[in-house]
Amino acid sequence: MHKMPQRVQYHINCKRGDLARYLLVPGDPDRIEKIAKHWSQAKEVSSHREFRSFTGVYNGVRISAVSSGIGPAAMAIVVNEAANIGVETFIRVGSCGALQRDIGCGDLVISSAAVRLDSTSNNYVMPEYPAAADYEVLLALIEAAESQNVNYHVGITATANDFYVGQARHGAGGFQNPERKKLIETLQKIGVLNFEMETATLFVISNLFRLRAGSVCAVYANRVTDEFSPHAGEDDCIRVANEAVKILNEWEEKKKTKKKKHFFPSLLARSTH
Repeated sequence: MHKMPQRVQYHINCKRGDLARYLLVPGDPDRIEKIAKHWSQAKEVSSHREFRSFTGVYNGVRISAVSSGIGPAAMAIVVNEAANIGVETFIRVGSCGALQRDIGCGDLVISSAAVRLDSTSNNYVMPEYPAAADYEVLLALIEAAESQNVNYHVGITATANDFYVGQARHGAGGFQNPERKKLIETLQKIGVLNFEMETATLFVISNLFRLRAGSVCAVYANRVTDEFSPHAGEDDCIRVANEAVKILNEWEEKKKTKKKKHFFPSLLARSTH
């Protein structure tokens, strides 16, 4: 039988074997090298449009990173194409604006779920379908944040499909949609922690494809206090995401040894005998 050549994915320009099963997904292409500098081995795979990719090794675990650029539609491209070539676990490594007064610039927000203001996920499933993190990835991110001794918060994120008016900012010339004026206040009252532009899309599509996803974002701004500190917490965010991959891999090995499908805390305490 004739063997068909491996298909290179149209946007991310990667084929099967180029990416590891664990994929970190920052928005900013410049963040890829910052992620990879923590690896013991790193090699650039591709750079096409906003999609830059590296693959390497972190603490003995094969790992990859692909930038998604800005926005939910671009994230959907990464998830679809990376899933086509074997990626199983996605972790967004992003930036965000805090919506609660007590969250400082430089803190991290680990998303347990997301409000679907992204529009993109509506193309995949009805709006009542939840945008939820995979619980193992969520727990690994929390474990990693504890191990790295960083300030972090866990809770619900809001994912917008626009940076300006979509997040209740003014557009060019001071334009503002009156329907968006109370959006920040509403999200605050219902306990949403932060605003960003990719997490809900990642969670919905990954769950639909039976894949795992999590999200950790560094807080660059606080929309309540008007503080703004670009790149604050970026390195902490990167360290936590890398470490979460190592933790997830350890748990996978533990599950195999114990012949368990799901991770649960007491699995770590059980005797190997």
